[in-house]
Order: sequence, then structure tokens, then C-alpha cells
Amino acid sequence: MTAKKLTAERGETSRLDPHKLREDFPILGRRVHSKPLVYLDNAASTQKPRAVIDAVERYYSAYYSNVHRGLHKLSSESTEAFEAARSKVQRFIGARDRKEIVFTSGTTGAINLVAQAFGQRFVGEGDEILITQMEHHSNIVPWQLLCERAGAKLRFVPIDDAGELILEEYDALLGPRTRLVALTHTSNALGTRNPLEPIVRMAHERGVPVLIDGAQAVAHEKTDVAALDCDFFAFSGHKMFAPTGIGVLYGKREILEQMPPFLGGGEMIRSVTLERSTYKDPPYRFEAGTPDIAGAIGLGFAVDYLESVGMDRIAAHDDELLDYATRRLQEIPRLRLIGTAKDKSSIVSFVLHEIHPHDVGTVIDLEGVAVRAGHHCAQPVMERFEVPATVRASLACYNTREDVDALVAGIHRVIEVLG
Repeated sequence: MTAKKLTAERGETSRLDPHKLREDFPILGRRVHSKPLVYLDNAASTQKPRAVIDAVERYYSAYYSNVHRGLHKLSSESTEAFEAARSKVQRFIGARDRKEIVFTSGTTGAINLVAQAFGQRFVGEGDEILITQMEHHSNIVPWQLLCERAGAKLRFVPIDDAGELILEEYDALLGPRTRLVALTHTSNALGTRNPLEPIVRMAHERGVPVLIDGAQAVAHEKTDVAALDCDFFAFSGHKMFAPTGIGVLYGKREILEQMPPFLGGGEMIRSVTLERSTYKDPPYRFEAGTPDIAGAIGLGFAVDYLESVGMDRIAAHDDELLDYATRRLQEIPRLRLIGTAKDKSSIVSFVLHEIHPHDVGTVIDLEGVAVRAGHHCAQPVMERFEVPATVRASLACYNTREDVDALVAGIHRVIEVLG
């Protein structure tokens, strides 16, 4: 079913009904430990709607072939579907040119691509990369590797006790040797939604490009990279109802054209001799080898699905449910929220006094509630708040108030069992 037909059926202006939406996700009907599944681990990975599952199955069963190089019918059909997905992503995030959409293995792959290719061309000894204290490891480690290789320095914007960036410190850290700012749109550990417009503007006033890690944003609110004026934007398919193994790097065309290839091999070349090779224009310059074709096709159908539901309706639902979850959790004695920014999105992290987060997560799981306990690949955040780990409940458009109530009941069960 097309996005237009789905939208017409649901009503363009109607309020999102998560109970109805759940019918699109087969896994949400199962039971865990004899309890109905309550899935609150969406920041790690989202479940898949039937439309995406069917699209991937149809590719493998009806027109599977490699893309771009074949002249036969199956290859033509596969290529058409693969490139259609690129156009869908372009429209979905507001890119001006489909050639600005590079398929990667995920957010991690996209950030590493920039660290390698942009870093090779534009970062040298004594230069600086500026990131923040709230980053996922995927937006820390690649820059550490680049700085070690290039002799550059990695600098950090601190966060306050609410989990918000200290913009005065950001402004002070932007300097004549800053070559790139890289930061998250929404913190996976805190839920903080960063004020991207002034952050991008301040960097551009100093001629510094900006990379945004959008992994925790694209499934929750409308994204417009042209309006943000960011230079790079990275995200993963599996966090927006698409398959694993597929992701996207958006890059302004004029910057991508200046970057050397990240990987060498088939498809990314114009010509190869034993002496030298010449390379294709972006995005194909950065897509060496056989891509994740099924993943890209699935990503395209995930875009269709999100657009059929309506990003404005999803954002309104997620914000309302986050507010409800926050209020319910604040009622629990001994519970401390980690991350209390004024502007948050779909994530609540917490600790229970004298009970390890891993124990909390284990007991809650026995109640059928899936949350995540650990450092969430954000160890500097844990260090900032002086905790070894947190319990994280993360919401999606198919979650309900009943899901939140089940989480709260599970926490009370933890207190009852573990004291």
C-alpha cells in the first residue's frame, strides 16, 4: 500500500492512535515471560512494520539481483527500487539533490566516512575537532582516531546538570583551528534535543562545517537538512523502522565533491588501470562494492510508512507520551531522572537508589517490559552524572500510556523484590 493511500485511510489531520498503529507491527502481538510485550527500547532499535517486512521479502522472492551493472530485467528492477529509495530519503530529510544522499551501513558508518574522507582532505596537525560531552561513542571514537592520525586535537563542549549544552562554552571553544563541529541532534542517553539552529549558525559564522548525528531524531520529528543548513547529517535505518545494516550520510554536494573516496573497489570508479584509477561523482564515489540493497529498499518503505502516519502527528504523540512518562516516573520514591533538559525527545533515563540498573532491567523484563540498562555507548555522560549506568525507556509512535503504566508497575515490582 502506498503512503498516499495509507494517509488517506488514517486521515491527514487526525490524532495519532498508537493502539491502531500497533496492528502494523507483528512482533508487538507476542508475549514475553507469559506477559504481553511492552517494547520500550526504541532508542536502540525500532520494530518493523509489515509494509517493510513485506517489501524486503518481495525483493528477495520476486526480483532479487545486484544493482547498477546488470542489463537484464531483474537487475533493472532492483536498481530502480534501490535508487527510488535514495529519492525517498532525499525528500524525507529535505535534501536539495538526490546526489547528496550516500547509503552507508548506519550512523556509525556515516560518521566514520566523514572522519576518514573529510579528515584526510581538511584536517591536519594542530587543527581541532569540536564535539560535545553528550555524544554516543560513534561520534567520539572516529574523531579520536582521526586526531591521533592527523596530530589534531579533540575538544568537548560541556553539559550542565540538566543535560543541556553550555552554549557560552561552545562559543568560546570555536576557534581559528576548528575544522569541524560534530554533535548529536538528540542525546541517546539523556533525551536532550539540542538547539541546532544557533549551533550551526555560530559555526558557519566562523567558516566551520557542522555534522549532525540524527539517529535519535528522524523517527520522531520532521527533518529538514536544507533549513538546518548543516553540512552533514547521519542516521540509521534500524532506528526508524527499517532493516539493520543500512544508513544514510547526507552531505552538501559541494563538500562531498571535494572529499576523496573512503573505500576502494567496484562501482565507485570511472576507470581502472594497473597504474591509476579515476572515481565517480558522489554519492557513488562513497558506495564501493555491493550495497545493502534489501536494506535500502526497506528503508524506502520505512520512509513511506512514516510519511503515511505523518511526522507532525508522531512528534505530537511522542511529546505527549514523554510528558506522561516523566510525570509518572517522578512519582516513584528513590527514583532519580538523569537528563532533565527543558527540550527533550522520547527518552527517559533513571536510576533507583542503591539498586543497580542491570538488576532493575532484569526484573522489569520478567514483567514483559523491554528497557535498556547500561551506559548506552555514552560513557562520558555517565561520568558527568557520576553513575555507572542508567535504565533507559525510549518511546516510539506505537507506544501507549498503558506501556508507560506497565513500566511504572515493573519499577514498583523491582522495589518490592530488591528493596
